[in-house]
Amino acid sequence: MKLFISAGEPSGDLHGSNLIRSILSQQPNAQITALGGPLMAEAGAKVLYPLTSLAVMWLGQVIRNLPTFFHVGDLAIRHVRTARPDAVVLIDYPGFHFEVAKRIRDFGVPTYFFVPPQIWAWKQWRVRKVRKYFTGVLTALPFEDEWYRKRGVKTFYVGHPYFDELARQQLDTSFLADQRAKPGVRIAILPGSRNKEVAMNAEMMLGAARKIHAVRPETRFLVAAFNPQQAEAVRAMVPTGVPVEVHSGRTPEIIELAEVCTSVSGSVSLELMYRAKPTVIVYRLHKLYRFLARQFLKSKFITLVNLLADEELYPELLTSHDESDRIAGHILGWLNDPVARAALMNRLVVLRDRVAVPGACDRAAAFLLGTLGEQKNRAAA
Repeated sequence: MKLFISAGEPSGDLHGSNLIRSILSQQPNAQITALGGPLMAEAGAKVLYPLTSLAVMWLGQVIRNLPTFFHVGDLAIRHVRTARPDAVVLIDYPGFHFEVAKRIRDFGVPTYFFVPPQIWAWKQWRVRKVRKYFTGVLTALPFEDEWYRKRGVKTFYVGHPYFDELARQQLDTSFLADQRAKPGVRIAILPGSRNKEVAMNAEMMLGAARKIHAVRPETRFLVAAFNPQQAEAVRAMVPTGVPVEVHSGRTPEIIELAEVCTSVSGSVSLELMYRAKPTVIVYRLHKLYRFLARQFLKSKFITLVNLLADEELYPELLTSHDESDRIAGHILGWLNDPVARAALMNRLVVLRDRVAVPGACDRAAAFLLGTLGEQKNRAAA
């Protein structure tokens, strides 16, 4: 069995790596080539290009990187045309992957979306491309599965692969012990995994930390940076006199340690829910992008936790302004009202128990291998 898997973002690299492990555990002789990142390579794929290094945002960044996108796209097309994998699996990253799917549709290779793009939130017209270019979609969220099926897309609901990762996480106990030995109320700051997210949101979040600390001097702040370069950038923004520690590669531990959190919107909100952490969700954009987002946003919420709950458990701030006052207000509200904080945590536990079911990658692998095996048997008959 030969498969080609492509992921263009760090989260996609994570989900792709877990899918690859599940495939190889069920069919050890499977041959997997990929566009992706270091996690997919470590899991057993032959990575043709480190596509996750192109995890860019917004039109300007895309335009600057167009020559590279064209080069990598051509590389993927040539590989599919010559290697003829039994299936292509594309993970989110819609702009690039829609173009790849369009160009390979005439090759007759079954093509699936795994963790599909959230076009139900905006750009709903893209569902026409999904129907046209994809054999099916392995859906991650219950309402997402229903949304796609109502629009004529073949789906197979597997659940969200993020819960696979959470179920297998091993926290660093020495780091936890060292932090718990220090006095103070711990507050987590998660400024995102993309450089642009950090640039737009970290300073505002640290501004909220300064205001919180002025009211509650016993508080201290742990920043979860995605990589050492972003950690250095955040350290340069830390306000004088505010007890802030910046760590890279410690996101699970920092979430576990925190009493309350503030986070940029993204799939990390599922981890915050999983650990039942009251959190303020923020996403700061330039004014033009915020205006466009408001025009095209079709869902009630921007946060997966709120969408799963169908109510605003996590306060959301989609903004183009400095919202450090509101961030601080929400966090101080929870710190000053332990009963309200405990009530929110209980609601998060109920939601977690309902939706956080691991095994998505195993189910996706079983579906792919089973479906492709049936197709091969029919072709041989």
